[in-house]
Amino acid sequence: MGEFYLGTWQVSWIDKIEKPLFVSINWLKKRKKKRFNQKAKVYVDSGGFTELSRFGGWTTTPVEYVQDLERLQGLGLIITWAAQQDMMCEPIMLEKTGLTVREHQERTVENLQTLRSFNSSIHFIPVLQGQTLEDYFAHFEMFEVVGFDLRNEPIVGVGSVCRRQSSNEIAHIMKCLHAKGLKLHGFGVKTDGLKLYGEHLTSSDSMAWSMSARRSNDTCSIHNEGDCRNCMTYALEWRQKVIG
Repeated sequence: MGEFYLGTWQVSWIDKIEKPLFVSINWLKKRKKKRFNQKAKVYVDSGGFTELSRFGGWTTTPVEYVQDLERLQGLGLIITWAAQQDMMCEPIMLEKTGLTVREHQERTVENLQTLRSFNSSIHFIPVLQGQTLEDYFAHFEMFEVVGFDLRNEPIVGVGSVCRRQSSNEIAHIMKCLHAKGLKLHGFGVKTDGLKLYGEHLTSSDSMAWSMSARRSNDTCSIHNEGDCRNCMTYALEWRQKVIG
């Protein structure tokens, strides 16, 4: 299943553990002055789900996004890659924006062009969006038309997956995109999804450990009782079970 990144909102974990972490910019940018003493590899989520679901579009401009990331670099944060400011294509997001799948795809391509035009040291990964397999193939071609050969990218995100990540439809989409020669990252892929198509992923991330702790009232190896939904030990033990 390739590399597996532990999703977290606990920015302090970056300085405490050596496992790769997937952290939203919305949490990272709360770090104002304290320098990082980084142990974990860090991959950054753009926070698009929050932006679109709350505001019906992006309120953070590409310039602001880059400035936030570069300020964090100035505090010593090493960012392996950051997701571009894509636009998800789930029906609920289309209702929020009032736009079509194609318009979401076009704006996603335009955003990558803008982010990369800044010549920042941060590597922004492209994210394919769509609903059907045909949508994802069409988006692939949109990137290609403007000069992005996604087969040459070190990693390509696949969006609009989280709410249907364990479906046979997504398994087929991942298989077909992988067959095109793409090195894929799956956003928010839980264990059922990894069983279905993990072999086609170069990397994936998940924050499902917290929900698991909350719903099952489960605890980690050092807590006999209590709430482990914010627990670093529980998260690491959950991660080990997943990759095992």
